[in-house]
Amino acid sequence: MIRVLLVDDQPLIRSGFRALLDLEDDIDVVAEAGDGVEALALARRHLPDVALIDVQMPVVDGIEATRRIAADPALAGVHVVILTNYGFDEYVFNALRAGAAGFLVKDIVPEDLLHAVRVAARGDALLAPSITRKLINRYVTQPLTTGTAEALGHLTNREREAVALVAQGLSNDQIADRLLISPMTAKTHINRAMAKLHARDRAQLVVLAYESGLVTPRTNPGTA
Repeated sequence: MIRVLLVDDQPLIRSGFRALLDLEDDIDVVAEAGDGVEALALARRHLPDVALIDVQMPVVDGIEATRRIAADPALAGVHVVILTNYGFDEYVFNALRAGAAGFLVKDIVPEDLLHAVRVAARGDALLAPSITRKLINRYVTQPLTTGTAEALGHLTNREREAVALVAQGLSNDQIADRLLISPMTAKTHINRAMAKLHARDRAQLVVLAYESGLVTPRTNPGTA
């Protein structure tokens, strides 16, 4: 059962999402919150698998709520998906840097919402390669910290190759096919790279791959 926390300051939005999610046999909405402070408290109480969090809220916004969830070791299993009215913008990018697994536009069709919740619960990133390239290119303005730069130098060649392929949007099975290794070995390379780079999940790994120059929009051969 996938446990979901809904966080939005508009009760009508929460009600609509809950009505849809509650129809699914494998999804359970365990709590609702109207701001980031309440979201953090409920996340600690219920330990959801996925937290759908509005990016703009009173008291504590979605970016700060995401940052606090990502920084709490007790909430390591909570995958944050940012909700926005406007598509991928600077707010969403900052939320990804803070630890969000991806984002959804609020007018998303029901099938895509359900798919996104399941993808996030598996620990995968909700980032299409075409969107990632455009927005990393636009919003990456801050240099890597010294610690992250040093960690990149500690990646093995295989780990660097795996990270670059993650940034292109490839799954573990596709990475395994590309590198002529087993899916389990591909997963191991990715997990080790995440540990060395202190990346919470695949979404942060993608951001770091672009920020470091390991992958660039002009050289990434993914879809346009």
